[in-house]
Amino acid sequence: MTQASQDSSSDAMLEKLKTKPGSTKELFNKFMTGLTAFFTVAILIPLVAVVFDVAREGVGQLGLNVFTERPPAPGLTGGGFGNAIVGTLITLGIASLIAIPIGVLAAIYLSEFGRGTKVAYGIRFAANVLTGVPAILAGLFSYSIVVINFGGFSAFAGGVALSVLMIPIVMRTTEEGLKLVPRGMRDASLAVGATQFQTIAKVVVPAALPTIATAVTLAVARAGGEAAPLLFTALNNNFWSFDPGRPIATLPVLIYFFSIIPYRPQQQLAWTAALVLLGIILIVSVTSRFLTRQKQF
Repeated sequence: MTQASQDSSSDAMLEKLKTKPGSTKELFNKFMTGLTAFFTVAILIPLVAVVFDVAREGVGQLGLNVFTERPPAPGLTGGGFGNAIVGTLITLGIASLIAIPIGVLAAIYLSEFGRGTKVAYGIRFAANVLTGVPAILAGLFSYSIVVINFGGFSAFAGGVALSVLMIPIVMRTTEEGLKLVPRGMRDASLAVGATQFQTIAKVVVPAALPTIATAVTLAVARAGGEAAPLLFTALNNNFWSFDPGRPIATLPVLIYFFSIIPYRPQQQLAWTAALVLLGIILIVSVTSRFLTRQKQF
């Protein structure tokens, strides 16, 4: 076939694929585009409403004292929840130190070594089941394994409970990110003499860092708002504590207790604590994006 005939065949095919103005196909495309835009806005409305409501109720009490003082006695005004902020950061830090390495390494196995195997299928199935497990069961698991056997309630036990919630999110999201790395990048690395370990460590994982950052952000956001697991593990503490081996105050538990107390000052502090918790999640998200912004492939 000559070049001219190939060009004419290509032009004819492109002409067939073109959507004629006013045709049923064009109307359908416009309808689906509008429907997609509508549902996108519909998803954003509750998010904006929640953020606006929390900001409106919580910003009034926001001040330096909420970061530096302990909660007041029931019914009294003033005070803050600096100890709960510290406790939240400690428990989330412990959970991240447990969940991120396990989740990322499991994702690397599923993506690079276990494709199509029964073991990989079983791991994915277990992760999907674990994603839907109620958070309170993660707390009971940590209570039975850590609290009972290792000296009582502690920030470490709370971190273990939260890590159970974080691992499947980190693993599944990271696996999808690793699969998006082009196969050609792996082949090129192996072709110049790199080992499979070097290819994964220096090519595949760096290329997937934005997705890994997203996985960590989603996992932290999920775990950061959970109060039920912490009630069974970290419990609470009205004083400053930096010891991961002792009970510790956390923002979700403080919000839970203060929201059900029939005193207006504590209810206001609960709203402010919710606003601060949203700010912590936002800072984690922005920081992870900033650190990985130059790793796009």
